[in-house]
Amino acid sequence: MDDLPLAAVFPAATREQWRALVDGVLKGADYEKRLVHRTRDGIRIDALYGAAEPAAQPLRGDGQPAPWLICQRVDHPDPAEANALALADLDGGADALALVLAGAPSARGFGLPGPEALEAALAGVMLPLIGVRLDAGPRGFEAATALVALARSRGDALAELDLDLGIDPVGVLATSGRLPAPWSETEERLSATLSELEAAGFAGRAFLADGRPFHEAGATEAGELAAVLASALATLRALEAGGHALEQASASIGFLLVADADEFLTVAKMRALRRLWARVEEACGLPPRPIRLHAETAWRTTTRRDPWVNLLRATTAAFSAGLGGADAVTVLPFTAALGLPDAFARRCARNTQVVLLEESNLWRVVDPAAGAGGFEALTADLCAQAWAQFQAIEHEGGIVASLTSGALAGRLDAIREGRDRDLATRRQPITGTSEFPHLAEAPVTVLAPAPEPAPLPEGALPSRRFAEPFERLRDASDAFLERTGARPRVFLANLGPIAAFNTRATFARNAFEAGGIEPVTNDGFPDHAAMAEAFRAAGTPLACLCSSDAIYAEQAVAAAQALRAAGARTVYLAGRPGELEAALREAGVSRDLYAGCDLLRLLAEAQELAQSNAA
Repeated sequence: MDDLPLAAVFPAATREQWRALVDGVLKGADYEKRLVHRTRDGIRIDALYGAAEPAAQPLRGDGQPAPWLICQRVDHPDPAEANALALADLDGGADALALVLAGAPSARGFGLPGPEALEAALAGVMLPLIGVRLDAGPRGFEAATALVALARSRGDALAELDLDLGIDPVGVLATSGRLPAPWSETEERLSATLSELEAAGFAGRAFLADGRPFHEAGATEAGELAAVLASALATLRALEAGGHALEQASASIGFLLVADADEFLTVAKMRALRRLWARVEEACGLPPRPIRLHAETAWRTTTRRDPWVNLLRATTAAFSAGLGGADAVTVLPFTAALGLPDAFARRCARNTQVVLLEESNLWRVVDPAAGAGGFEALTADLCAQAWAQFQAIEHEGGIVASLTSGALAGRLDAIREGRDRDLATRRQPITGTSEFPHLAEAPVTVLAPAPEPAPLPEGALPSRRFAEPFERLRDASDAFLERTGARPRVFLANLGPIAAFNTRATFARNAFEAGGIEPVTNDGFPDHAAMAEAFRAAGTPLACLCSSDAIYAEQAVAAAQALRAAGARTVYLAGRPGELEAALREAGVSRDLYAGCDLLRLLAEAQELAQSNAA
């Protein structure tokens, strides 16, 4: 029997038909507010897109299906231990290494002690069989020289090695606030270094345009793309001024973008960079060529609390980077924010990609987002936004001038302030930290705890993780527990039957635990006297009324008065008071706990009150 093309039997559905059905479900609610999302760049993300014609853009490699490289960080301060971990990674499926030196921003207080440690760290590692990326920060020139010398001493043909030397003076300026030498001298050194490398037969990428400093300082997707473009262009200009042909100079620059847990934006960002750099090459009179695009999972989204969730965030990020066309992907171990990752955490990072490549076979489709209306639209919109922001940087004199003047830092500060508000109010929740926290979580193992970060140098862009403010509250709670034997507590004054208070009591429990405040819960009380007695037994100055609006109307005022009479210094209400506000305020309810409130401020005040009461 011939196949029956069922789809052809029915008329094609139209967007108008879909929209009419949606409007019926919305029942008069605003479509734009309910179903349309806007990114921090103002890009509109609709609920439905049709098919799109794939836009022409450069692809990874030669455009044929091929796995991306699984890149593992080598950052143990002991070169021998670093070597053992690197060999285990390569034996376990990795095919690229990122050599992180002490002093590099991404070392986070660890890293190989210096360029002289590269030989020991790479003992037994066959450079012709793997990819290598240097991450040396301010020692980039020295590390590049040392790695090339090591390869030559082994008799390796430099032209055949897959090396990214990672020299990035713009990144050094962004993260340290200054350069070792004026930019004019740095430009000369960039050009001289490329001449020396070419004379030695080097054919890899000597320089890197790195998005991490800008991403960690708060940049949006378009902002990160703009900064990376401007960084690469600054290097390109320096090399051209030094007498290098543009095609040769362009081929010497690699790129690194950050991949985070937003699948759509990460895929589109990776795709957009290739299109944007092709536009730069065309403006230079060059034919577009494939670039080397590295991706690394986001530091700013890692958490110290419930770090297992980092595995989920990293999986989504690696998935998105691979589908977006990254040539090499580095997954940060899930314990990276806590300290130096052990072999287990490194194995999880490595196997995240092994599963995506070998079991899910994600590499077998070239640019799987091509033709998908949502991805094509988002990629195009990101390109437009990034190009406009790139032009703004160029208007300021280029990336070096923009960083030196503080103009770029000022824009990043404004973006970060807006995001901080959303984090504090949980409009941007952090799973395991500000949402669904777990006060009794078991500790995880690291080889060494993370050191205290050094003071931020003047003029440097900050590197901040989203979870830090909530983590500070949790740290204070842990210290209070160690000092007194109990955490700061809040008494949940549950009113009425369980069906009435359960929803808001659960909401309040999660909210208070996000700040390390332990809820004292219960199944309700027969009367307010019993509730007041239970509150006094809890030994806390904090109480929170939890129930439905109907129960509040009957009992909230009297319950608040009973709690205040029993010694409550602060009484919260889970929800909004509505018409009861004046009466509740008079009865002693001083804070409202609701979706969208400034939870971070509320928790900080609660911590302070609980600890002062204990003192």
